[in-house]
Amino acid sequence: MRLVQLTVPTGKRETILGTLDDRGIDYVLTDEDSSREYTAVVYFPLPDAAVEPVLDELQDVGVDEDAYTVVVDAETVVSRRFQALREEYENGDVESERISRHELRAEAEELTPTFPVYAVMTIISAIVATAGLLLDSPAVVVGSMVIAPLIGPALGASVGTVIDDEELFVESVTFQIVGVVLAIGAAAVFALLVRVTNIVPPGLVLTNVGEISERLAPDLLSLAIALGAGVAGVVSIATGTSVALVGVMIAAALIPPAGVAGITLAWGQPSAAIGATVLVLVNLLSVNLAGLLTLWYAGYRPENLFQIGETEQRLRQRIVGLVVIVLVFAVFLGGITYASYEAGNFEQDAREEVEAVLSQGQYEEFQVLELEVTMSDNYPFRSPERVVVTIGGPPGESVPELADTLSERINRHADQPVDVEVRYVVVLD
Repeated sequence: MRLVQLTVPTGKRETILGTLDDRGIDYVLTDEDSSREYTAVVYFPLPDAAVEPVLDELQDVGVDEDAYTVVVDAETVVSRRFQALREEYENGDVESERISRHELRAEAEELTPTFPVYAVMTIISAIVATAGLLLDSPAVVVGSMVIAPLIGPALGASVGTVIDDEELFVESVTFQIVGVVLAIGAAAVFALLVRVTNIVPPGLVLTNVGEISERLAPDLLSLAIALGAGVAGVVSIATGTSVALVGVMIAAALIPPAGVAGITLAWGQPSAAIGATVLVLVNLLSVNLAGLLTLWYAGYRPENLFQIGETEQRLRQRIVGLVVIVLVFAVFLGGITYASYEAGNFEQDAREEVEAVLSQGQYEEFQVLELEVTMSDNYPFRSPERVVVTIGGPPGESVPELADTLSERINRHADQPVDVEVRYVVVLD
């Protein structure tokens, strides 16, 4: 619930109070002596969903934008008329739970720090994320998400579009673009410094670091994470609930992939940076797309009714543009997902072939102990490159032709020739 404090313009007292009476709204009126333009200040409680329509109606009867209006949280209101007002406006859906567009704009601006602070915090979060990625420490990576100031610009662009505030939209988009560049650049510089000073082992293989390798070849699940973060972020800000945890989720979709992109550039592997960079971009666009759709579905519209048609047209254009770009990236991620699916099938087929060969009579004394498939370094579309089969058998037993047989059978399922290495291990009864 909200408590509205509104200055009453000269000559509009009776009209405004009559409007509040017609709506069944309790109010308190105090005289105002500090200005000739306003004669009083009226205080009245409203349910969240009633703030926007009531303020719009008051504006129609003479309260202009220059009037001093304050909307604050109210903890408790004891009033039968207020309860009736709540029943009138609240029906359990998202639209009835949302805050007014006036508060929405204020929330979006409040969540976006000044540019110097935004730049510094983005750089710090990227450096912390890079350190966590190189240490393979999920806790440090999560810590970098907490300090990332990304939720304000990510949601501000959507808010600016639906309420027809182009200044907020342009500012938010600029912040997002600069933020991504700063994050990747800071990660690359820090990772290069770490590498040349040998803070990490000189022979560190990025693919052996779990926190890094999982972001070098992202799949379609990453798109679901970004869309979910965008919807959750907008719902949280639109309903006036806490956005702290949602901000962490949005940062999770952007900061670690940006850190991985910077690390791969510092390691001189630009091709490996493709997957992480695409992940950053598709997540950023998906958050904006989800925000636009959710805000419009929640019922937010421009204050001026004559701007609705123009705003809807602009909204559709931006949604179509975002959908097209996201679909292009989704095809890219789909290719990576399919390559991963094919690699999984190949490993399963290879294991079945080894087991089928060892089930034959001449090899009955042998058993498969381990099968490992090594993938190529051609990120982000990796393919099987080598298969290592560890076979256990009795002492002194070795069947040279077994390796050739396994190689021939396994390569039946490979699109390209795969090296097969067979290792024998003595197994004692």
